[in-house]
Amino acid sequence: MLLIGESIHIISPKVKEALASRDGAFFVQLARKQKEAGADVLDLNVGPQKKAGPEVMDWLVDCVVEGVGDMPLSFDTTNIAAIETGLKKVARNGHANAIINSTSAEEERLATVPPLAAQYGAKLVALTMAKEGIPVSADARVGIAMEKLIPRAQEVGIPMENLLIDPLVLTVSGCQEYVPQCVEAVRMLKMVADPAPMVNVGLSNVSNAVPAPMRPLLNRVYMVMLMAVGLDAAIIDPFDQDLSKAIRIVQQRDDSTPLGGLYLKLHDAVAAGAELEPTDVDMNDPAQAEVWKTVQILLNKVIYTDSYLRL
Repeated sequence: MLLIGESIHIISPKVKEALASRDGAFFVQLARKQKEAGADVLDLNVGPQKKAGPEVMDWLVDCVVEGVGDMPLSFDTTNIAAIETGLKKVARNGHANAIINSTSAEEERLATVPPLAAQYGAKLVALTMAKEGIPVSADARVGIAMEKLIPRAQEVGIPMENLLIDPLVLTVSGCQEYVPQCVEAVRMLKMVADPAPMVNVGLSNVSNAVPAPMRPLLNRVYMVMLMAVGLDAAIIDPFDQDLSKAIRIVQQRDDSTPLGGLYLKLHDAVAAGAELEPTDVDMNDPAQAEVWKTVQILLNKVIYTDSYLRL
C-alpha cells in the first residue's frame, strides 16, 4: 500500500500562510514529520497558482527535499508549468521519482498531462472524471478509465505500473448514495484489465464537511473496505495513528484485539461481495458498535447525520 501524505495542502490555513510568507522552516518540519509518521510519498498541493506556479513549486521542492531528501513527491496542481518545474527538480538521469496529480478525461488535460508523465517517467494519477463531471455509477467511472484514461496512457508510453486510476471518493455529507459506488469501481478496475491498473483514492474526501471529531472514524472504516477490493494507494492523513493501525491490522491479518478482528471480518466480507453481519459485532463494545454504525453509513443503509453515532 502506497501511502501519500496529504498535509501540505493549500486548503490548510497554516500551509497557505507559510506559503505566502515563504516560511521554509515550516515546510521542512512538516515534510519530516509526515515521513516519520509513515508516509511513503508527500503530496504538494499548491492550488492552481496560475501566475506564480513555477516559482512556488521550485521553492517548495527545495524546502521539502531539505527535510526528506529524495523521498518521492506528488505534484498536485492544475498548473502544467509548475508540475514540470517540480519534475525537473527531482529528475535523476532523466527519470523523476514523482507522481503527477492529476489528469482527468477532459481533452485539454489528456492532451498535455500524460505526455509529461511519459517524458519524465513519473507516475500519473488519472481521475475518472470527464467534462460533464463525476459519473454516478461504478460502471460509468470504469468506462472512463477503460475508454479514455488507459488508452491515452498506453498511447504516450506510460507503463501500466505507472498509472494510478482514481475513481473519486465522494463525501457521505451530501453524496452518501454514491459512496458505495467508489468501492465497487475499485473492485471492477482490478478485474477489467490485464495487467490491472494501480488504483488510488483521496481517502479524506469521504468525510469532507463532516464534523472534525467524526472524520477519522469514517476515513479508517472506508479504508478497510477499499483495501478489501484491491486498493493500491491512498492520499491520507499520516498523523492519524488509528488509521495507521487499521491499515497494519489488515496487512498483517492481526486479529489479536476485538477491534482488529472486526476490521478483518469487515475486510473479508467486502472482498467476498458480502456485508458485515450484526452477529459479527459485539454491540456491547463501544468501539465495535461505532464501526458497525459507520459501515451502515458508508453502504448507504442508514442516512447520514452528524449525530449518527448517538442514534
